[in-house]
Amino acid sequence: MHVAIILILIALGSVAFHIWSPFWWTEIASNWGYVDGTIILTFWITGVVFVAVLLFTAYCVIRFRHREGRKAEYEPENSKLEWWLTILTTVGVAGMLAPGLFVWHQFITVPEDAAEVEAMGYQWGWGFRFPGKDGIMGKTDARNITADNTFGVNPDDPNGQDDIIVDDTDVTIPIGQPVKMLLRSIDVLHDFYVPQFRAKMDMIPGSVTYFWLEPTRTGTFDILCFELCGTGHYAMRGQVTVAEEADFQAWLDEQPTFAEIMAEARLNAEQDNDVAMQTRKTATAE
Repeated sequence: MHVAIILILIALGSVAFHIWSPFWWTEIASNWGYVDGTIILTFWITGVVFVAVLLFTAYCVIRFRHREGRKAEYEPENSKLEWWLTILTTVGVAGMLAPGLFVWHQFITVPEDAAEVEAMGYQWGWGFRFPGKDGIMGKTDARNITADNTFGVNPDDPNGQDDIIVDDTDVTIPIGQPVKMLLRSIDVLHDFYVPQFRAKMDMIPGSVTYFWLEPTRTGTFDILCFELCGTGHYAMRGQVTVAEEADFQAWLDEQPTFAEIMAEARLNAEQDNDVAMQTRKTATAE
């Protein structure tokens, strides 16, 4: 009886915790409410099965407990029960998988009018790249990555000269505009995740992964790395601000282009060379 009571209390406690739990997801700030619906459906299916199994086990403990004079009945097979379990399990698994496949298809089917933003993950921070006025991002190659060319943009590609480089962990995107997030990693496996967007995807070195979203409300939200990526993983955070179109354009106009960054890098290199040559001349004269 003690075992049966414990099983019943676990079932009731699990339901109560689910209803009154303080650990729940954040408010949604994108078009991916389908993700919440899919998760809730999964909770219902698995929760009903979990409670049913506990209550059935408690019933069996009480109904078939040891009594004087009762003999155990040996029944290794029950085709009727096996058919019912097979059918119910199939329906439950299909109920969980079918909505997920539908949502996944939408998740990777990017609208034609979506703007592109590239996010680069590295140990342990973020960087972002936007296409310039030509609307086309320049080609990249990991072999081009330097301290100044953090995205590895091909300097000979004319489409990359006006690319806008955001060498910061914070980024701004416009509200109400579909955005395709292109995801890259410079070193190890990372994962780009904004809880309020309900959108996340692994960032794989040597590959470009993606997802898309449409922000539905303005605000500033945390960017998290959701893949253990080393000792600084806990600090790999950033912020994405969803702003009105005018505010977004004002912010974007303040960011440097790839050509401007390279010109500044060449100027700094020339100045460093001049200082080094002057230092050598002074040392020689002395």
